[in-house]
Amino acid sequence: MENFSLMGIVNVTPDSFSDGGRFDGPESAIAHALRLEAEGADILDIGGESTRPGAEPVGVEEELSRVLPVIEGLKGKTKAAISIDTRKPLVAKAAFAAGAAIWNDVSALSYGPDSVAVAKELDGRIILMHAKGTPENMQEAPHYADVIQEVRDFFMARIRICEQAGIAKDKLVLDPGIGFGKTLDHNIMLMRNLRQFTGLGLPVLLGASRKRFIAALDREEAAQSRLGGSLAAVLAAATQGVRLFRVHDVAATRQALNVHFALESTGNMPQQDVMKGLQKG
Repeated sequence: MENFSLMGIVNVTPDSFSDGGRFDGPESAIAHALRLEAEGADILDIGGESTRPGAEPVGVEEELSRVLPVIEGLKGKTKAAISIDTRKPLVAKAAFAAGAAIWNDVSALSYGPDSVAVAKELDGRIILMHAKGTPENMQEAPHYADVIQEVRDFFMARIRICEQAGIAKDKLVLDPGIGFGKTLDHNIMLMRNLRQFTGLGLPVLLGASRKRFIAALDREEAAQSRLGGSLAAVLAAATQGVRLFRVHDVAATRQALNVHFALESTGNMPQQDVMKGLQKG
């Protein structure tokens, strides 16, 4: 059994940084999701609001009109777990009612005053992502005295808030938020120090697929031309104990990780029980 899990990205938006507009209709998004599952995705992350730098917010009704037909259309067609990528508790509630089991929240349950309470009510997996600022302003000169310590402190505070609200710690997953309110140097520091987060005893998700820092380290090419850098980021994270990856290119990532683990002494590690819990069945 593979000792990693892949989350396939399904952006049902006209303006996402990499594939905005390609899958913004239910039929094309459903077909794309099923294609990602066939390539090896264990989780399908459905999002109806772009959170790229500079993105404009989307209203609840508009976001629901984008994601619900996709989640409902996947019923009976997929064995993958469904994740809803949203900041809004109302969207998360509707998505769970339609069949989602994971809430992937770039605001770490801080966007709405009732986000934590809703997460407790939903009783599903919660991905807490670190972001500095909002999508509208997060890349306007982000500053940290110590990015590693500040992100670590942020996680510990959010974990504590969740536990105080009655959310079991083993329901939580941590995402350091590559590219969300970080400079190139911040992203590199986070990628070099992922053990600081895997050491907190919770699964860590890496979402570095096709992101801007890859072009900054190589050539100024379009997002779709950043596969090599995306795979390099995944493999670097895997050596530090990360086992959950949010990616656009599922087949290539699966192949790279399978070869990586076969060539490493960690290749015979049993899949962590906590990672199994992210999948259905």
